[in-house]
Amino acid sequence: MLSRVGLALALVLLTAPVAHADHVRDSQREVIDTLRLSKAWQTSKGAGVVVAVLDSGVDPAHRDLAGSVTVGADFTKGANPPGVRPLRLHGTYMASLIAGHGHGPGNGDGVIGVAPRARILSVRVILEDEEPGFGEFNTAKRYEDVVAKGIRYAVDQGAQVVNMSISKELATQQERAAIHYAVSKGVVLVAAAGNEGAGKPEASGYAPYSYPAAFPGVVSVAATDRGLRRASFSNRNPSVLLAAPGVDILGAGPGNEYWVGKGTSQASALVSGVAALIKARYPRMSPALVAQALTLGASRRPSGGYDTGTGFGVVDAAGALAEAARLAGHTHTARGQDAHDPDRPLGEAAPPVQVIFRDHRRIVVYGSIAAAAALAALTAVLVLTALVKRTRRADNPQDA
Repeated sequence: MLSRVGLALALVLLTAPVAHADHVRDSQREVIDTLRLSKAWQTSKGAGVVVAVLDSGVDPAHRDLAGSVTVGADFTKGANPPGVRPLRLHGTYMASLIAGHGHGPGNGDGVIGVAPRARILSVRVILEDEEPGFGEFNTAKRYEDVVAKGIRYAVDQGAQVVNMSISKELATQQERAAIHYAVSKGVVLVAAAGNEGAGKPEASGYAPYSYPAAFPGVVSVAATDRGLRRASFSNRNPSVLLAAPGVDILGAGPGNEYWVGKGTSQASALVSGVAALIKARYPRMSPALVAQALTLGASRRPSGGYDTGTGFGVVDAAGALAEAARLAGHTHTARGQDAHDPDRPLGEAAPPVQVIFRDHRRIVVYGSIAAAAALAALTAVLVLTALVKRTRRADNPQDA
């Protein structure tokens, strides 16, 4: 059976501490500058927003996340042998990019996330490759709809943004229904576009579609390299909405470690952080308008306005917030005295339709009588015409 869910992580370069804590923030400077976070933080830092991280679990004790993590449901229970604790590698890494708040004096050390005042809801829907139950998880039918269950759970727990740095080859009906449910509740869904872009293109010319990123209503995020071009591994297809840095991205790991890695996972986590900044400032903004703000505020726009590698450009937190401010007064439903209520039929109610019952037997009788009368009249006309012609010939001798 094909692997149902995988981590959208191309490579973890280091699994040991990459640097002392006081050097970590300097290593993040390039990403901070690319997203123009210093300017964005003057408007929003994500306070009051819950971002659900559907992943392998988050370490709530990491010093850069402490106090910001709620450990939610584990939909992978039973896959690992009894007594095996989750590694929570990938999930901790993603959570730190979204809502890491650093530590030390003034929180000046360690990882700073895009939305450092947001809260994380950890929802476990995936096992790490290194966990002993990984094979069982990816083959047993009972785990087929863990992503759909995780989405619904996150929405019901009050998440305003859902980050899914995961990748699947096949979609399910339950996942599509869960996404519809989330969007109907005003929840922004962000997912990784996938890391199969370096392979041979399919017959369509695109890299494979990845789910849940390719579902309508989900913000699909590609990865860029350090030159802000599409990273070679990043999928390219029309589902891609925008891109974010995805190469040499520093983040946190369990046990107060720091890692550097690459993948569309990291890119989608950064975009989820920007979505959290918007939702904190404009909590009632619909997912569609949040997505519009993300794309309109993007930098490094392709020359044609859009391409399948980086979508509408590279995410820019300050630009997205500026566009969100412009869009905040708008909705997808007209409002005001003359606006139509979408829950009511369009136009005035029609009067009751009067039903007329007709006697079909009487119609047949009357129709037959009318037809006979018409035939008799036609016959009379023909007879009169013939008589007139005879009379004229009798009166005119030249006709003989």
